[in-house]
Amino acid sequence: MTVEVGTELPALSVRLKRGDLVRYAGASLDFNPIHWNEKTAKDVGLPDVIAHGMLTMAVASRIVEEWIGDPGAIVEYGCRFGRPVVVPNDDEGALVEVTAKVTKDFEDGTVKVNITAAFEGKSVLTGAFARVRVG
Repeated sequence: MTVEVGTELPALSVRLKRGDLVRYAGASLDFNPIHWNEKTAKDVGLPDVIAHGMLTMAVASRIVEEWIGDPGAIVEYGCRFGRPVVVPNDDEGALVEVTAKVTKDFEDGTVKVNITAAFEGKSVLTGAFARVRVG
């Protein structure tokens, strides 16, 4: 696969609902009540229940996985958590919008992809990137 710096990956939109948080909590064993209990979340100063940071990170990585077609081609992935994704208790959930762009060719068969994940128009991950094997 030939990839040029500046290539934009197809955008990805993912809705997170409370049920997704419960499933992720079970898979990760992260049962912190801020991810499922409104009172606890509000008692600690959050606006409502929030998605797990690692779930948000995983959702954002899907843009690269779907583009490259092989999750094993992602050789490095990192970010910092910038702001929470608040997940309301309704049928709509929270819409996370993900974009990405190839920003560097390492000339070793890998490229750097910068990833942006946003909720309500604001970035939720800082410095998100993936190093991807393309050749």
